[in-house]
Amino acid sequence: MVKVEYELKTAPPDPRFPTANQTRHCYARYIEFHRCVKAREDDEAPECQKFKNWYTSLCPVDWVEKWDEQREEGTFAGPI
Repeated sequence: MVKVEYELKTAPPDPRFPTANQTRHCYARYIEFHRCVKAREDDEAPECQKFKNWYTSLCPVDWVEKWDEQREEGTFAGPI
């Protein structure tokens, strides 16, 4: 039997979001990722990937899918 070890990571603590409800934290990391991609014109840039890793660990998949659809349609309300 092969034993596989996994390293679980999530976004580091952020003093802007001190409560247990991480909704705003999730949204902020999603926005930060897309701002980074827009600034660097490269969605694979290592500087941007940390934000993607963080928002994917914080945000429900359904939210991300909906936000992605809204961005594609031009109806996303966030300040990207």
